[in-house]
Amino acid sequence: MAAPLPDTIQLKLDQALAQWRHWDCDPPLGAPPLTGAVLGAGHSNHSILVHGPCDLVVRIDGVDPASNHLNRTVEWRCLQAGHAAGIAPRPVYFNPQLGCLVCEYLAPDPVQDPNLPAVGRLLRSIHSLPPRHQRLDIGARILSLEKQLQHRDGPGLARLFSHRKAVARSLEAAQQEQRDLVLCHNDLLQANRIASGGRLWAIDWEYCAMANPWYDLAVIAAGDALDCAATAELLEGYLDRTPTPTEYARLHRFACVYQYLELLWYLARQPALLSSDQVAARLRRLENALERAVSP
Repeated sequence: MAAPLPDTIQLKLDQALAQWRHWDCDPPLGAPPLTGAVLGAGHSNHSILVHGPCDLVVRIDGVDPASNHLNRTVEWRCLQAGHAAGIAPRPVYFNPQLGCLVCEYLAPDPVQDPNLPAVGRLLRSIHSLPPRHQRLDIGARILSLEKQLQHRDGPGLARLFSHRKAVARSLEAAQQEQRDLVLCHNDLLQANRIASGGRLWAIDWEYCAMANPWYDLAVIAAGDALDCAATAELLEGYLDRTPTPTEYARLHRFACVYQYLELLWYLARQPALLSSDQVAARLRRLENALERAVSP
């Protein structure tokens, strides 16, 4: 049996469910939805499946979104645009006072084929959505996490910080190469992509913001640990052509930045999720990425 929700989260869930008449469902709800399984109880939010004429997911914030540099209003607008474009689930209710977002539940297809050219095309569709007044400041996010860790001890922390300057140089070089920003998902890892109804969808848009499109590509390539052949498939699907050496170099630089940022996040927010061996393995991946980024 799943653990019960914390009392504060359960209260907010009950308050959100009481607002069911205001949910923009298709077909409309004719009665209060019924609470189902808890789909996820993470560091920053809790997701609960609820049942009505269609299944829905209620997400309740577990921490202040601003502490993770999140803008829930921008997320809501991006979800609306993404749904209109056929790449995101239907958003049906948003209440920032409750920290609540409700979207239609996308039932996963039995086979979740990692079709990387399709992932590239999905990312291209996201980058075509209207711009928003929210910018991803990677440098500020890194600095915030570094400050949280500066007085801590932990496996690999000193080794990680030894790469700070090299990562900063990679970020500066990557940002100078292409300054045009587009709307990015910024977290389109395999866990945030779902095949449903024979189509590929992007879910969990909470990190969406204006950013460099090559960072968005690097999140997938580095975060999903794609090999060279898989990375080529992703880029060819995105570009609809063969990527150039310059574009690969840009991707590698942003991959370094993402791997450093990802490890900072785990050590600052969820250190129990990684063993010392896993930290060491991620450090080796970062160091290999940094070597690749400076290779001619």
